[in-house]
Amino acid sequence: MKLSDGRTLGRSGLIVSPLALGTMTFGNAAWGSPDDVAGQVFDTYLQGGGNFIDTADVYSGGRSEELVGRFIAERGVRDQVVLATKSGFNVQPGNPHAGGNGRKHIHAALHASLRRLGTDYVDLYWLHVYDMVTPAEEVLQTMGDLVRSGLIRYFGLSDIPAWYATKMVTLAQAHHVPGPVASQLEYSLVARQLEAEHRPAAADSGVGLMPWSPLAGGFLTGKYTRADTAGQGRLSGSNPFQGPFTKFTDRNWAILDTLREVAAQTGHTPAQVALAWAAAQPGVTSTLIGARTPEQLRANLASLEVQLTPEHLHTLDRVSSPGPDFFSPGLQSAIFGGVPVQGWRPGP
Repeated sequence: MKLSDGRTLGRSGLIVSPLALGTMTFGNAAWGSPDDVAGQVFDTYLQGGGNFIDTADVYSGGRSEELVGRFIAERGVRDQVVLATKSGFNVQPGNPHAGGNGRKHIHAALHASLRRLGTDYVDLYWLHVYDMVTPAEEVLQTMGDLVRSGLIRYFGLSDIPAWYATKMVTLAQAHHVPGPVASQLEYSLVARQLEAEHRPAAADSGVGLMPWSPLAGGFLTGKYTRADTAGQGRLSGSNPFQGPFTKFTDRNWAILDTLREVAAQTGHTPAQVALAWAAAQPGVTSTLIGARTPEQLRANLASLEVQLTPEHLHTLDRVSSPGPDFFSPGLQSAIFGGVPVQGWRPGP
């Protein structure tokens, strides 16, 4: 597989690279890249054949969007890249309309993003997070109106319940209006929760899956150890993976140990094998990766060259299994009295 290989995002005509460049590091002074280095990361991705750039209005307080927009304009590649951004998280504490998925905020957020990006449209607009109050019908109508207006070409859903995404797809199909083409969700060897509901729902709905944090915030690179979890990186200091969301658990250390073993067998790094595992999973269209330096990005892009055998995949699947699924072959056997039954089911 090559970075320049194209695939359609879900059931759409939007053609994207197998690895998308996440730009949360752009403009981030704590664990990100200075402006000049961010530009080098951007160039490295494009020169490698990539076309899928992902940002958000809250990344570095809007600075990420400004840098992405500047890099695109300076290089004259607006028509060659798939530009994606997001809205949903609050950008003005104390003002509930400065966050969420209501029509008022989505319109305000999109226009602010377009100004920072220096463009008159985005190719893919993500609902960044489920806000737990806005009806799916309102979001669908808002996004559909934006598609019809030309301000966005497609839209997707990030960090939403499977039932909410399925409802939106069903309403879109019933009313013949634009619906979501992709779901962006946390997915890695240490976070496989989406397999129970999101993956079969996406497959049935024609929605592409786009994992975020396939390296678990850097945990699966192997740079942290049981004896030293205070190294430099996203999992050090203030980060979204604290408290109940910590990656430093006994289960995850056991997964990392096995990942190191498979990496040694294949002659690649743990990070490259973890990315190759994610890309090999059913339903995954494009995997979101980030990097602080061009060297780090090149190492991640090399994951496309990793060929994992069925034995390697089985070893990684076994150690990282999220547990038995209730809807299993064993349950089907009990239902049909032990008689094997072939029938329809959502495919990858």
